Amino acid sequence: MSEPVFNAANSQASTLYLPPGPWQTVLDCLCERFSAISRAQWQDRIARGRVLDGDGQPISAELAYREGLRIHYFREVPNETPIPVQETILYADEHLVVADKPHFLPVTPSGEYVEQTLLRRLIRTLDNPDLVPLHRIDRHTAGLVLFSANKQTRSAYQSLFPTRQVEKRYEAIAKALPHLTFPRVHKSRLVEGEPFFRMQEGQGQSNTETRVEVAERNGDLWRYSLYPVTGKKHQLRVHMAALGAGICNDPFYPDVVKDAVDDYANPLKLLAQGLRFVDPVNGEARIFESRITLDW
Repeated sequence: MSEPVFNAANSQASTLYLPPGPWQTVLDCLCERFSAISRAQWQDRIARGRVLDGDGQPISAELAYREGLRIHYFREVPNETPIPVQETILYADEHLVVADKPHFLPVTPSGEYVEQTLLRRLIRTLDNPDLVPLHRIDRHTAGLVLFSANKQTRSAYQSLFPTRQVEKRYEAIAKALPHLTFPRVHKSRLVEGEPFFRMQEGQGQSNTETRVEVAERNGDLWRYSLYPVTGKKHQLRVHMAALGAGICNDPFYPDVVKDAVDDYANPLKLLAQGLRFVDPVNGEARIFESRITLDW
């Protein structure tokens, strides 16, 4: 399969507008601005067509520097560690792709993950560089993720989530809460927490809402069905911890597990289980169910 070319909409490449400076070539600028990457590495990326100009064309190592020039470059992580899990494509047509994401696999490139992401894997498998995720789920969470496969109809699908036209159902296993009444609705204001990757409940008007139901009781552990009305970062994990039942194997909530490493035998017991919506392109009712299951 061919290597994906640059497409501004799919966010595979980072963009840099060259700042003022004394450099003779774009390569000189990149080497000084990103000093952690050696000149040989930048030369190799340029030779492989991984640094592009504003029109999406590969640059040469001799391209003259010009202030304000727009450059796109693909992030790469040398010796990126493989993530030993496998995604499943549940549905694909010319407009929409639905995948079952396993635990621990990021949806999009970030930090130390570039190639080992659901997006990059699907682009390679389907040979479609126009794939764009329509929503996100956490790296630690498994389950359904929807992708736009066609930029001509992308905006129609993208509008579904902010306008709350998608019914999302999650499943979680957590401590039993016999002292609370279910079903119940939990609302709170989520704000950035500490450390930087966590969220926390704060004062003020609520900006998150989750309906919580009990699906199954098994002694000290219950299986919960979670229906998020809003879609804030870590919303379900924070809300369950706030109720007194942090989701099993959560390394962030209610407390951060120091020096936690990915334990593939004991993943976070949280699954994006179901999605329902009316397809904005053909008007059909869409119902997707994850094939992943959470065991006790």
